Amino acid sequence: MARRLDEAEKLDWLQLIRTHTIGPITFHRLLEKFETARAVIDALPDISREAGRAVPLRAGDRSAAQAEMREAERRGARLIAACEPEYPQALGAIGDHPPVLFVCGHAALFEKPAVAIIGARNASGAGRKIARTLAADLGAAGVVVVSGLARGIDGAAHEASLATGAVAVVAGGVDVIYPPEHEALTARIAAEGALLSEQPMGYRPTARDFPKRNRLISGLSRGVVVVEAASRSGTLITARFANEQGREVFAVPGSPLDPRCQGANGLIREGATLVETAEDILAALAAQTRQIKEGPRDLFDWAEGPQETAPDPADLAALRARILEILSVTPLHRDDILREAAAPPGLVADALLELILSGEAAEHEGGRFSLGGVD
Repeated sequence: MARRLDEAEKLDWLQLIRTHTIGPITFHRLLEKFETARAVIDALPDISREAGRAVPLRAGDRSAAQAEMREAERRGARLIAACEPEYPQALGAIGDHPPVLFVCGHAALFEKPAVAIIGARNASGAGRKIARTLAADLGAAGVVVVSGLARGIDGAAHEASLATGAVAVVAGGVDVIYPPEHEALTARIAAEGALLSEQPMGYRPTARDFPKRNRLISGLSRGVVVVEAASRSGTLITARFANEQGREVFAVPGSPLDPRCQGANGLIREGATLVETAEDILAALAAQTRQIKEGPRDLFDWAEGPQETAPDPADLAALRARILEILSVTPLHRDDILREAAAPPGLVADALLELILSGEAAEHEGGRFSLGGVD
């Protein structure tokens, strides 16, 4: 059930998610076990020590979290926690949704159906025109357009949807302008649409932050439309997230002679819905409305919730060893870990939690885990 947090609780949530090694899945698992972020913060040194960490894990610096909240207020951003009614329901339905978001602009846009339009940064003139047309027509039909504020297709989609509902997801802090040439566009989206990020205020994005952003673009949307994407484009990462999240993937076909179209054409060969007009998108979404999972759900449906009885320590130790054999430096999706571990999902979740708190495993975007550097 949605509930509003008071300022102290919001600070607890922010302090906990800013803790080293704790990602969204780990955060939610700990919150399920301890009920409040404050209880987790108080227990963290003891439970990490019990998990085998040489130096007990402590929550992120509270004064830094307080400074971040003050900076957000100064910049006109507000923190929305995952349990609060303003939090996007579509995003809350993915397993690794951010515990907190910083939002500038109109959170009411999150209540409307949304479609993402993404594509090449070095887009052709024709590609940008298609993106603008699709965005304008979807907006006229009452659909909010989501994108990532990148050059090319993203920028064109944002510009064409400002009047009807533009949502931009950024890889850095909401107060960091990237790319620089989108300063005016960013300001307009923050004033007329919605600008959001899970990253700290003032955070400047690096290459590894863009996949994290991409899962939010698809998570906010009922479907993802790809307009021009090279065969190794980061746009395809968003399409992969969309498939994993149960979202529809659409692609605009392009010339086989243009490298910028190879990725989009490949998606169509793999089963993405071919798109020429906004009507193609609206028709497909109307047919699939009943299949789209949106709204509150058990945060741990993949793990069947917390265990009703405490797991046997010997079983848990054996499973931790088994999972360490399964993991490598290459992140592996939790569904693959479940399949390989051949153990009850709740037990796997507990084992993963202990491995993360001990520093032996690390959490990554999209519900993926790898070996971690032991502290």
